[in-house]
Amino acid sequence: MAMDAIFELPDDLLATLIESFPCRDAQIRALATLLYPRAAPCRNLIIHGAEATGKTAITTGLLEALRSSADTAPVDYAIVKSAECVTARHLFERTIGSVIDALDWKGTASGGRCETLAALTVELARVLKDDAERKDRFVLVFDGIDRQREAPPTLLPALARLSEIIPNLTTVFILTTPPPALLRVSSTPQLYFPPYAKFDYVAIFSRPPHAPAALPNTTVQETADLWARFTAAVHDALAKPASRSLPGLSRACAALWPRFTAPVAAGTHRAREFPKLVVAARAYFQDESILEPGITLVDSRSAKLENGSSTATAAASIPPTPSTGDSAKRKGSEATTPMTTAKGASKDLATLLPPTARLLLVAAYLASHNAPRHDQTLFSTWDSGRRRRGGGGMPATRVTKRTKHRKIARKLLGPSAFVLERMVAIYAATRREWDGRAITAADDKRDIVATSVDGDVGMAIATLASLRLLVRVGAVGAADAMDRGGKWRVGVGWEVVRGVGRSMGVEVEEWLIE
Repeated sequence: MAMDAIFELPDDLLATLIESFPCRDAQIRALATLLYPRAAPCRNLIIHGAEATGKTAITTGLLEALRSSADTAPVDYAIVKSAECVTARHLFERTIGSVIDALDWKGTASGGRCETLAALTVELARVLKDDAERKDRFVLVFDGIDRQREAPPTLLPALARLSEIIPNLTTVFILTTPPPALLRVSSTPQLYFPPYAKFDYVAIFSRPPHAPAALPNTTVQETADLWARFTAAVHDALAKPASRSLPGLSRACAALWPRFTAPVAAGTHRAREFPKLVVAARAYFQDESILEPGITLVDSRSAKLENGSSTATAAASIPPTPSTGDSAKRKGSEATTPMTTAKGASKDLATLLPPTARLLLVAAYLASHNAPRHDQTLFSTWDSGRRRRGGGGMPATRVTKRTKHRKIARKLLGPSAFVLERMVAIYAATRREWDGRAITAADDKRDIVATSVDGDVGMAIATLASLRLLVRVGAVGAADAMDRGGKWRVGVGWEVVRGVGRSMGVEVEEWLIE
């Protein structure tokens, strides 16, 4: 005599759900096992993981499929989002209302007021009493319950006890990181949704609706292969530092794809020439204004530059009778003006850092790339009353066979370590010349140069260290960060320091000795 299987899962529903949510097969099957009435339903379930990993979407899709299917045991559910509840009382009343709407309950409610956990328990028991007599399973989902505002400390343990009073109730808690002993109930299963890996992103983006249409002059397969390599490159460039979620990476790919494939559409490159396309679109992977147009800064310098460029364009439109060379120069200047304006309006270190931090960053670069024996030549005014920049005034050496070999420029080499006292000394010696606002008029009359390290300098050093623009060398926790003998190393390259220096009117190359 054949017997029906006690433990079974709705394979047809799971297949549809796995097709809709790729790379989540194990989580879907585990969730179905713990919620399906004919499998192994549990009283409480904790679903946790990082944001945008499919926790809420998969839970909602599975419960909706179980409720709408005629072949499965009846399952009703209600989802309460804590982000939409201002207080704990609002959460209780929203829970009662969601359960009543899900069951289409015709009973008499208690005026819609539910201020305590005890009142919530009584109301849920009244509403779910008829459901218990029919032996229907009800799943109550609290989405983002760990971020509930004005929540009492006993909220989660009390909600976990509801299933002990109401037999046919399963309570699901969706949160980010569960602390130890969260529900204070033993044997609570937990289902973890890990972040998507690189191959998961590539597999998800290769399916609709993420997959793009075929490009001009290419086949569908060539477009699919280029799209897969492009999403992998975007993940390597942006996913770890910035776009750590699936929606963020999807928006980044959608914004960069038309610019990345512009050479293919124009016919200058083929779809198989992926390295050339990456080199051509390298600037797009580094420009924040393309991904987020709202995070650009337009300061007074860029506004003046824009006004100056418009004036120059208007003046250039007057037809004088220039020669061929003059017209070529004018066309070149008109072509580079928008790029200069866009660069000045972008969000870079020159606009983000305060003046003291910029001065210290340039001083740190000079300390890392200049030998200590040249400091007196560069920054001392004892001998001639003025500084010698770029090694000016150094005695000429006789060129021999030993000195004919070409040396590598110091700015192309890696930065060397320096002591904090040396960087502060360079800052104190050069800030009068680099930034005239550091010296007041009273100090100018008394001919006094303030060389002490004040609070602004300490705050600027701490800011540069927190941004990893200055990196501590050696034992990090051995001594105080402001120790004068502590060793540091600059964390930025030549291009960044040159831009920071030019924002203050300083040519950093003049202060380097080869």
